[in-house]
Amino acid sequence: MAEVLQAALTAGPPPKAGPGKPASIETLRGAAQEFEAVFLAQVLARINQGLGSGEDNGETVDQGIFHDMFNDEIAKLISRSGGVGVADAVLKEMLKAQEVA
Repeated sequence: MAEVLQAALTAGPPPKAGPGKPASIETLRGAAQEFEAVFLAQVLARINQGLGSGEDNGETVDQGIFHDMFNDEIAKLISRSGGVGVADAVLKEMLKAQEVA
């Protein structure tokens, strides 16, 4: 998880909306929420690993794939519903980077 956060913070300037034009706040907010959703999906996956392997509870490999999809959707819902603050912090840093560039 730390690697993903570090990669996002060192990825360089925020995306541009066109030649020489900064991205809109809505575009940046969407990117920040998407990052938070990916982060939360990884957190949920780690939590599920702690619950035991699928073989222990009768889960098949196919059900494990659906578990990942379920975690992704739950993470997106959490992020769109206000999240846990990661998107806000990422958005703030993206806006700062845009001011400098």
